Amino acid sequence: MKPKIILIGASTGGPGHLKRILASIPDSFNASIVIAQHMNSMFIPSFISQFQNELSFAVHGVDKKMSLQPASVYICPQNCHLKRGDFSPKIEPISEGETPYNPSIDTLFSSALECLKDTDVMAVLLTGIGHDGANGLSELQKHGAKCIAESEESAIVYGMPKRAVEINPNIASMPLEQIIDAIKLFGVS
Repeated sequence: MKPKIILIGASTGGPGHLKRILASIPDSFNASIVIAQHMNSMFIPSFISQFQNELSFAVHGVDKKMSLQPASVYICPQNCHLKRGDFSPKIEPISEGETPYNPSIDTLFSSALECLKDTDVMAVLLTGIGHDGANGLSELQKHGAKCIAESEESAIVYGMPKRAVEINPNIASMPLEQIIDAIKLFGVS
């Protein structure tokens, strides 16, 4: 069976949405979740520890190259790349030139393209200002990943997901409650 990865990108309004998503994950979940939430790097450690204290499954800050494990959450404190691994995909922090956002959702999403052959990927672009993640989400959709952009109905700021469906109308658009259902279905099936 192929490993499963769920990539989630978020900006303004994201922490509350992420909390709702992660709190809904059942014990039978077998996907890895990788999160790129725009945030000042000094706030990321407390963001990670909050989830470590509230969730029953493993939550990791990506501070070195790691193999992705099922039923685990990985939070990117800076730009991160996914890489194909021998048995499971790997994630590693990267230092590349300055990007307008920390971490860059487009960087994470685009890096997942090389994993699509061996891994089932779902990518979700949540609420946020601007357009980060829109191009990466579109490329993943064109290459066969299941891709969802949050709809205006539930987005706190309908910027990034709006841009994604503008550039690629084939990306599914749905409110947060339906996104949660889709994530649970993907992660337990």
